[in-house]
Parts: sequence; C-alpha cells; structure tokens
Amino acid sequence: MSSEESGRGEPAPGAGDGGSELNLADPTAMRAMAHPVRMALLELLNVTPTLTATRASEVLGESPANCAFHLRTLAKYGFVREAGGGKGRERPWTRAHRSISLTTEGLADEQAELAAHALAQAYGERMLGRIRRAYTVNSWPKGWEEAVRASDSVRFLTAEEAIGISEEIRAILGRYESRRGDPESRPAGALPVQIAHYIFPMAELAGLTGERDRPQAGDNDR
Repeated sequence: MSSEESGRGEPAPGAGDGGSELNLADPTAMRAMAHPVRMALLELLNVTPTLTATRASEVLGESPANCAFHLRTLAKYGFVREAGGGKGRERPWTRAHRSISLTTEGLADEQAELAAHALAQAYGERMLGRIRRAYTVNSWPKGWEEAVRASDSVRFLTAEEAIGISEEIRAILGRYESRRGDPESRPAGALPVQIAHYIFPMAELAGLTGERDRPQAGDNDR
C-alpha cells in the first residue's frame, strides 16, 4: 500500500516531500491515521509544502483548535513535523516523509493486521466518496471538461504483470513529482489533480474463464 499509488497493497493518504518512506507497521499509529480529520490534513499536505492550523481550519471547516490538536497528534506518530517559525495555531507543519506505505498482509501480530485493514477501508471509503462527488459536478474550470476522465478495464494478467503495470504508472507520475514540493515549478493553469488506479484480481469470475481448472505453472513437476 502506498500513499501515492496502489502498489502491492491498498493506497493510503498523505504522501510527503520528506526524504524517506515511512513503512507503517505500528497498529497504534495506523489507528491514529485513520481519523477523518487527520486523513484530510495529510491530503492537504499533498498540495501545499506547509500548513498551519488556522489555514487548515479555513479549508476543512473545522475549528483552529481542533486542527491544531490533530496536527500535534500526527506529529506524535511521526507523520508530520514542525516546519519552523510561527507560534500556536500559526505554527507551520510539513510532511515528515516522502511517502507512506502499508501492507495488510504478513504483519507481526493480529492487532496490526486488524488496524491495517481498518485504515485501508477508511481510505477506500474516503476515496470512493470523493469520486462520487467529482462525478456529480455540473461544471469544471474552463479547459478541464475534456481532461476529466474515467476508465475501467479487464485484462488477463499474471500477478507479476499487474505489478509491472502499476510500476509503469508510477514512473509516469514520477515525471511530475517535483511540482508537489516546488510551487515555482508548476506551469500556469496547473491544478491539483487526483489520479487513482486500483488493480485487483476478479477471483469470483475465475470459474467462468476456466482458470480454476487450469494447472498452474510447476504443477506437472510435483
């Protein structure tokens, strides 16, 4: 799971411009991140290098005190850090990590797996809600009508091929990575654009395609 794109798990919010990737494994931190206001704050820090509680309150419609509390909580678990300067609710915060990754399988204990699945579900519901809202919009900024797209495809792939497709998409998006942390590099007219991709096997349809009855590679060697 990656905060930027679907990887070998599910996506999570809050990619950052820090110098490292946070591999999320602490169930307490996962539960802290799953709060809707904290997820929203991390999303805001995807499009602005720094954020104060006051500015966050204006965007989210939450009180400055509430935003300040949730920013401090995110800092407690290592998701954000102080950017320096300012005091109180005017203190700027920034991302502590370039990206956040999470796996929902093979974690150290049952509590971690439960927390990981809860976080993935919370993020998925948030993303689906955003998609539903986006496609009820009656008008877009001038010039964006043709740019808003949706695509749904079914292909027959191996797991390795599916991973490869995801990596190719990641490479394309990487061309524009520097623009997130450097507003001066953004061309005129550039807006924050949500790009989401989900890759998963439609295992419930395998019986219709005969895949369940086909021997897998290596079966004849046993």
